[in-house]
Amino acid sequence: MTAERPIPFRRAPARSSSFRALAAAFLIGGALALSACSSKKDEPEYVERPVEELYNEAVDLLNTSSYALAAKAFDEVERQHPYSSWATKAQIMSAYALYENEAYDDAVVAINRFIELHPGNRDIAYAYYLRGLCYYEQISDVRRDQQITRQAMSNLRDVVTRFPDSPYARDARLKIDLARDHIAGKEMSVGRFYLKRQDFLAALNRFRVVVEQYDQTTHVPEALYRMVEINTLLGLPDEAKRVAAVLGHNFPGSDWYGDAYRLITGEKVPSATEGAEPPPSSSWTDSLTGWL
Repeated sequence: MTAERPIPFRRAPARSSSFRALAAAFLIGGALALSACSSKKDEPEYVERPVEELYNEAVDLLNTSSYALAAKAFDEVERQHPYSSWATKAQIMSAYALYENEAYDDAVVAINRFIELHPGNRDIAYAYYLRGLCYYEQISDVRRDQQITRQAMSNLRDVVTRFPDSPYARDARLKIDLARDHIAGKEMSVGRFYLKRQDFLAALNRFRVVVEQYDQTTHVPEALYRMVEINTLLGLPDEAKRVAAVLGHNFPGSDWYGDAYRLITGEKVPSATEGAEPPPSSSWTDSLTGWL
């Protein structure tokens, strides 16, 4: 089913001379109104075109990276042929073109509409994935608020939860891990800020969050070291040793462990080639329980 053709333009019937005189009296007063309407005359006349022609034209624009024009062209497919199967495809393609044009807010609006109207469509998994990407691409400097990062994680989890066997689930999981690492980086940034101000308890809480809630991220070794550092500054050597033990057990080859070892013992970590063993202090090994 296609949209009806527009009513053809018709000329207005001829008017009498008395009418023309009356119109002349209102000519000046209606000048502004006429000028406001004149812009409509510049708009191209609506012409219905075959759905395949419209869709292929939109695809060509997309392939030439004319994303803004492509989005409008896909919208025109739906406008002229709203009941066509191509119209449904054009909706998600328009959202993709907006995404490529970095118009992420507009893309999310288009995707939400697609999900609401077509929950059973074969492209629904991709729609959820594309929405997650719209938020993911906006993740910026760790120094800024990370609300957008949490939105990205939430939407990407939807992909993994709803469509675990889809081709998009694997990449969604990877991006979730990267987003978690980004949030952990934010916590580290705040913790370092507090540490620089010598607000040790506030800093310690931030680093503890990284260790406990983001334990699979790349920031954990540094977070553990900072906790060793702070406990040493606070005069809590036993606690510092306990955290250092966790660091040494989980990241024995990291530079952060080397720094923690040197901080506590005043010596560098013995290398395996030197035939030396880690320090025999029972407090380092006995305190691992409850931390690992």
